Amino acid sequence: MSRRVRTTAFWLAAAAFAVIFTLACTGLPHFGTTLHPYGSRAVAASVRQHTANVVSSVNFDQRALDTLGEESILFGAVLGSVVLLRRARDEDRAAPQPRPVLPSTLLLGAGLLPVTVLVGGYVVAHGQLSPGGGFQGGVMLATGLHLAYVAADYRVLRRVRPLAVFAALDAVGAGAFTALGFAGLVAGAAYLENVLPLGTFNQLASGGLVPLVNAAVGVEVASGVIVLVAQFLDQAVEIDEPRHHGAGAGAGGGKDGDR
Repeated sequence: MSRRVRTTAFWLAAAAFAVIFTLACTGLPHFGTTLHPYGSRAVAASVRQHTANVVSSVNFDQRALDTLGEESILFGAVLGSVVLLRRARDEDRAAPQPRPVLPSTLLLGAGLLPVTVLVGGYVVAHGQLSPGGGFQGGVMLATGLHLAYVAADYRVLRRVRPLAVFAALDAVGAGAFTALGFAGLVAGAAYLENVLPLGTFNQLASGGLVPLVNAAVGVEVASGVIVLVAQFLDQAVEIDEPRHHGAGAGAGGGKDGDR
């Protein structure tokens, strides 16, 4: 395809998108008015589904298919980063060197790590009841784990972060969200429709499918962020500069080229 054809196709698509986007925006309610039809219906639907946190009801029930797409974007971004940042053939892996840490930093980091992980788990587990949920709690869990790097060094982080396990959990979390959607199809309803028992309103075991999908998102987000940060830390801490094989790396220069 020539450059002119690509440019023409782009401008045609851009013009069509601009028209459709403008028409969609003109149909929205005016900003700042008292008329919010979607908000009122979302709250009513959340109460019917016994989900106290309306935001979680919207994310994991009323528009769960959209959230599945958002989670898939995160999963794809992590997968792409792993592929792009993997160690190349001409790169060496060096042992990370210890670094000095202030006693106050060590004390604060060691104290905050379990607290942060505990709060992150609480936010995920109570996502259907209170503000938060799988996305927010997952990021908190990943952040809490990396306090081991801030408070100590990279070697400590590697010991408490089995990367292969978290990589597998990332895939399990994304796959669990997809698989949970088939509950609706098995029950004769729509994909990702909330067909499980709703429980008692404002109780931990309420919301039907919502807490399960929320937990799957929490596992995927926490594991994905851990794997993602691990790739960048590996590049910064462990990967040496690429080996350069000079033209004279023959009989006399072979050792330097093959170090």
